[in-house]
Amino acid sequence: MFKLIISLALLFLSGSLIAQMSKSDSAIVAINLHKDSSLKAMMHTDSLKIEKEYADKLKEEKLKAIAVYPFLDAGPFSGVIPVKDPTEIPDPALDYKILFELTANNPDSSIAEINYGLTEAARIINLHVASGIPIKKIIPVLVVHAGALNAFTNDTYYKSKYKIENPNKKIIDELIKAGVKIIACGQALAFFEISRESLLPPVKVTLSAKTALSYYRLKGFVPM
Repeated sequence: MFKLIISLALLFLSGSLIAQMSKSDSAIVAINLHKDSSLKAMMHTDSLKIEKEYADKLKEEKLKAIAVYPFLDAGPFSGVIPVKDPTEIPDPALDYKILFELTANNPDSSIAEINYGLTEAARIINLHVASGIPIKKIIPVLVVHAGALNAFTNDTYYKSKYKIENPNKKIIDELIKAGVKIIACGQALAFFEISRESLLPPVKVTLSAKTALSYYRLKGFVPM
């Protein structure tokens, strides 16, 4: 009788252990299936991302090939895509007072390229020229603060920081010749420890970018 009880107890325990092992194995299988499903979903997402990037790159190259530069060339992204027979044309007799606020410095990976903000300013000026507005009727002001100040420094400062000459000098010179006013923020110069002597000569200095921005807005300049 005692042996029978022991046998039954062992049978019960072994059954319980088997059941537990079965549950554990099921959990492991479920986890692995979940991981496999997540991995497939991730791979699918990455594949879609790569396909989109490739398609965007092809589109970008196609647009670059047909872009024109009616006044300034600050790199491929400063070009204008021609539009055949537009039905809405700006009045070329008006004064187009445009206000730019530049704050961003290029990342180190593209520090040898023209500052992105300058490229965009050149693109917007090109758009106005391409729309039939005479350059003398385009009156741009660039207010510069934060990291963008680096793009407006002389070669001595730029070399000390990035080991190369300032790649922005040519486009800045062209902007100045076109009548563009460039204003640097005195507060940002102090914060970033950039001396006035380190700025390119045509760059003007004001007490603060914020007051310059409000002043030109009150004078009717359109923020870009």
